[in-house]
This record gives sequence, structure tokens and C-alpha cells, in this order.
Amino acid sequence: MKIFKPKFWHEKNSLISFFLLPLSLILQFLIIIKTNLKKKKKFSIPVICVGNIYVGGTGKTPLCINLAEVLEKSNKKIAIIKKFYKEHSDEFKLIESKKIRLFKNPSRTLSIKQAEVGKFDCVILDDGFQDTSIIKDLNIICFNEEQLAGNEMTLPSGPLREPLSSLRRSQIIVINGDVNDAFEKKIKEISNDISIYYSHYLPANLNQFTNHNLLAFAGIGNPNNFFNLLEKNNLCVVKKVSFPDHYNYSIKELNNLVNFSIKNNLKIVTTEKDFFRIKHHKISQIQCLNVKLKVKNNAKFEKEIIKCLF
Repeated sequence: MKIFKPKFWHEKNSLISFFLLPLSLILQFLIIIKTNLKKKKKFSIPVICVGNIYVGGTGKTPLCINLAEVLEKSNKKIAIIKKFYKEHSDEFKLIESKKIRLFKNPSRTLSIKQAEVGKFDCVILDDGFQDTSIIKDLNIICFNEEQLAGNEMTLPSGPLREPLSSLRRSQIIVINGDVNDAFEKKIKEISNDISIYYSHYLPANLNQFTNHNLLAFAGIGNPNNFFNLLEKNNLCVVKKVSFPDHYNYSIKELNNLVNFSIKNNLKIVTTEKDFFRIKHHKISQIQCLNVKLKVKNNAKFEKEIIKCLF
């Protein structure tokens, strides 16, 4: 979704949110009707869904990669499934770079059927919590500490695809960031059966950027999450440039960034997703920060995943 998120999505009692509330109610009503009309299908192999209710930028793809690697260690044949959107080529390339089998079709159902034919033991849906036509064996919902649920209102009044109450359909919540007792309490009030875990990103190539003044740019769901990650790891970010999610960079825009960095003696850093989107331009001055997602209480997390599925 190529949007900049408005500030009022994170403001309580915003007048703009209040005026947009009738549209939010209408949209949710239409979604309920559409959901009830869909036929639901059960598959012969376990289906994990890694989804969100906050629109964009919650770390679904890194968690899918983490899960695939965890399950492959248990000698399971795993595939990730993403619904095909042309503008999501960055995420496709990122997953494939990890040597994980990826099915990408306009229909998630078709991809799961292909995985069944291919004798895969399990599939991981990267997004799809709102696709109720597929019966999932495990729903994992992602949040980021910087945004959490925003003003807790649904689109367009707020940043949520569905109300927080929809978390009842999930079994696990993964929050990228530090422990938040208040948010945990809200989740437990919705369902006390939900397990809550925390994750964080471990940069793998920090040494490439230490002792440099940086120009950082990102075209992801929440660019500030990337900028904050750089600063938390004591990197000196002098210039920050944000673009919409899955942004299609022009060569002119990239050259402008390079020229600015040369003029101001800055080193350029971007995200892995952005790097895969622009890699074909072969601009040597642009490098990416490689990260790996680590789940806290990882052994317990892995045990619960496997228990839910096999």
C-alpha cells in the first residue's frame, strides 16, 4: 500500500478521525458482508498465517523467514506464500535470497494447492489474516513497538484493517521492540489464550557503517522504524529520506541521493527490501543494512509453533 501514514492515525480524540468514523463503520460493515459470503477451504497441510491488523510496516516478512528457518531445522519441507502484486517484487527477492521456496500467485489458494502437490509439510502465508476463505492452523499477528495499534481505530479513521477485537482469531502475537505491559493487558483482555512474544532485529554488517556520517533512505511501511534501528545501534544518521511503501525509485531520484551524499560527504544506507528493489541499477554508493530477526524466548516460541502444527 503506497501511502504515507497521516499523523492523526496516532492521535487520540482527533477531530479528523471523528469525522471519518462513518466511513470506517461503512467499510467494516462491507468487510463483514464479504467475509460471510466467502467459502472457507481446509487444506491437507498445515497453514501458518503471519499477518497484521495495523496497515503495513509490522515485520511480517522477516518473521516468515525466521519461521521457515526454524521449521526447516526440524526437517520440515517449508514454503512461503505471498499473493502476487507486481510492486512487491522487493519482498519476493528478499525471501528468495534466503534460499526459501516461495509461491507467488494472484490466488493464495492456488499457491497452497501447488505446495500440496509438491509434498511440502507446511506453508507460511506472508500476509492473509484478512483472507477468511483459507482456514489457518495458526494465526500469528505482528506489531511494532513504535506504532502498536495507533489510535486503535479502523481505516480511514485510523491505521487498523480490523478492530483490535479481531485478535481473537489469533493464537500468537509478536511485538517487534521492547516489552509494553499496557498493550499486553489490552491483548489479554481480548483473549487470555493469546501468547505474546517480543522480537528485535540484529544487524549483521554494522561495521560497514560505523564511523561514517550517513544518509539513510527507506521506502517501507514505517521508514522511521529503520531510522530508529540505525540510531539504536549508535550509527550517525545525518540525513533521513522517506518514501512510500514498495516505492518504485527512478534512476534520477537515486542519482540525486548519490549526488547529495557526495556533496555532503555522507555514506548511503538503505533497507534490504529497498536494496533488492534498486539492485539492478548497480549503484555502488548505495549499500543496505542486513538484519536478522530474533525472537526472545526463542526455544519456547519454536516449541509452541511446532506443537500447534504437528
